[in-house]
This record gives sequence, C-alpha cells and structure tokens, in this order.
Amino acid sequence: MIFHTRKIYWLQRWAALFLTGILSGLGGMLLAMLMHEIQHLAYGYSQHRLISPQTFLKGVTDASAQRRFIVLMAAGVIAGVGWWLLARYGRKRVTIAAAVASPDKPMPLLTTLIHIILQIVTVALGSPLGREVAPREAGALFAGRIARRLRLSPEDCRLMIACGAGAGLAAVYNVPLAGAIFTLEVLLVSVSWDAAIAALATSALAAWVASLGLGDEHQYHFTAEFAAGSLVYWALLSGPLIGVCAWLFRRMTQSARNRVRTDWQMPVFSLLAFTLLAVCAMWFPQLPGNGKGAAQLSLDGSLTAALAATLLVLKVVIICAVIRGGAAGGLLTPGLAVGGLLGTLLYLVAGGFFPGGDVESFALLGATSFLAASTHMPVTAIALVMESTRMDHSFLVPVALAVAGAYATCRGLESRHRL
Repeated sequence: MIFHTRKIYWLQRWAALFLTGILSGLGGMLLAMLMHEIQHLAYGYSQHRLISPQTFLKGVTDASAQRRFIVLMAAGVIAGVGWWLLARYGRKRVTIAAAVASPDKPMPLLTTLIHIILQIVTVALGSPLGREVAPREAGALFAGRIARRLRLSPEDCRLMIACGAGAGLAAVYNVPLAGAIFTLEVLLVSVSWDAAIAALATSALAAWVASLGLGDEHQYHFTAEFAAGSLVYWALLSGPLIGVCAWLFRRMTQSARNRVRTDWQMPVFSLLAFTLLAVCAMWFPQLPGNGKGAAQLSLDGSLTAALAATLLVLKVVIICAVIRGGAAGGLLTPGLAVGGLLGTLLYLVAGGFFPGGDVESFALLGATSFLAASTHMPVTAIALVMESTRMDHSFLVPVALAVAGAYATCRGLESRHRL
C-alpha cells in the first residue's frame, strides 16, 4: 500500500513537471507572439509576417519621428493608468520570489495576468524595461496552480514554482541551460539532484515548445570567431571597473523603485518618463525597447564613441525614470545593453593597448560581466550569453574572469554601502 501511494505521488510529480514545462513554453511563445504583433502594428513594419527577419530596431528606425513620439506617449498612458488601476483595484501581487518562499500563498490569477499583459504591451510599444519577467511570472503562475491541483507537498510546490519561472525564461529567449541555472542559482539558491533534474527537464521542454512557434534562432549575432590572448588581461582589469558601474546602476534602479507611489503620482510620473523617452527617440531610435537593439549594435562593433556614450547615458537615465514612474519589467536585456555599450566605450579608450582585441569581444565581456553583477546571477549570466550569442568556447575563460571580478566588486561594495 505504501509503495503504491509513493508510486502514484511519483507519477503526479512527473506529471506536474511535464505540464509545467509545456505550459511555460506555450505561455512564453504566446507572449512573444503578442509582443511582436503589437510592435508591428505600432511601428508599421512586417504587418503580414508575425515572425519576421526585420528587427524591432529597424522597424522603429524606419518609422517617422512623429510616429515614435505618439506610440511612446501612448505607452506612458497605458503604463501609468494601467498599473495605477491595478494597484488600486487589484489584489496584492505576489512576486515569484515570494511565491517560492511561501508556496501556500498563491499568486492571484487575474491580477498576475493583467500585470503580465501590461508588461508585454508596454515593452512592445517601447518601454526600456525587459520582457523576461512576464513569461517567468506566467510559468510560475501555471506551475503553482498545477502543483496545488495535484496535491504535491509544500517543498515540491516550491520546486515547481521555481521551475516554472526558469522555464518561462528559457522559452522566451531560447536558453534552456540558462533557464535551468536561473532556477537553481537565483530562485532556489541551492543545488540537489532532484532540483537539477526538474529544472533541466522543465526548461528544455519549455524552450522546445516555444521554438515550434518562434523558431530556433539565437538572440544575438556575435561575429568574433575566437578570443585573443590579450583578452584575459583585459578581463582581469575590466571586471572590477564594470563591477563598480553595476553597483551604481543597482543603487540607481533600487532608489527609483523605492520611490514609486501608487497614488496620483504613478500616472503623472509615468507620463513624464515616457515623454522623456519619446522626445529622445525622435533623434535616437535605438532607445525604445528593452535594449536588444543597442546590445546587438555593441556586439556588431558598429557604434562610434559619441553614439555609444550618448546611448549609454540616455539608456540609464530613461530606465531609472520609467522605473520611478511605476512601470514593471525586467533588467536582464537592459543590463546586457548597458554593459555592451560600456564595453564598447572601454575598447575605444583602451583597446589599442591589447593587441588582437576587438570591439565585439570587449562588448561581449562588458555585457556579460555587467549583467552578472547588476542582477547578482553570475553563472546564469554566463550561460545566457553563451546560448544567446553561440560564442566560441575560447571566450569562456575571459568571460568567467570578467564576471568573477565584476560580481565580487559589486557584492563587496554593497556590503559596505547599504542603500
């Protein structure tokens, strides 16, 4: 009898893992499709192809300056009014971290779904925040409800919610390994055989399901074929410097988030933030969106020093302004963009002292190490960039050294200077 009961529970657990992976993949795929459809309609490009080879950056650049301004102002109204109404009339939101910590307190269905849709709509219209939180929340929402429906133990519910969030990340960016590592490193903050198998299974399933609708393309095109030997020395020198920049970025974004108010200030400050973005986007079409375009320009090595510096300053200011306005979203792709721009600038200043180095490699190290330090997920950052760019394995050593230096510096500064 005991054996029979254990066998049934084992089957229920695997059923939960399977459903979590499948539904997280479907959720990530549908949210990505919704985002593409809104982008195409808003900026008037690729209207007859949902999955198009034309990039968002190209679509925004080809749109008129007036159209960019109108679309981004609309994004400000939707963000400010939408999240203000959600805060006023919706149930209290439960974050992914809170759901993992207390699996007996479920994420409210309608409030979470509205929060997810608001993120996708505003990012599609040009919000500078990342889209990855929405599919992570969708995956965690599905996983929690599945686990409770199958009457899994609280510990297994916690595992499923974390796996659902990681699977959502894997689905939307086609990064199954990074999704699994994110589950273990960031959400569970532990590693065990059970957790590792569950995380790998759900993330792989989700990435595969999403690829059926979105294709199997990687996110970024990285042209450098191999890492020069001098890149190791640059990694050792640049890591701590980028760590300081990541620490400052974290302080700025956390300070902006702490100042958010859910009263009349939210729609007002949101509109002001998006007005700033709309005005700047009339001259700099690289600014709207989560930063993928700016990150790709860095990895292409196609930016001048003046443009890279301008985009870097404006990107950071606008990200903080939009967060202060109350908009929600991730900082993963924005972190890659800021780090890539920073790496580009550092190459243009010091690249001549490192023979064989190139701007693409410096941008890669800057993007990865800045992301790792600013999000406190070093191993996930390495895996995510590796899968997103399909970089040559010769870059792993300098990337790992830069990440270690940046992360250690950022953590050290945070331990000394509490916000």
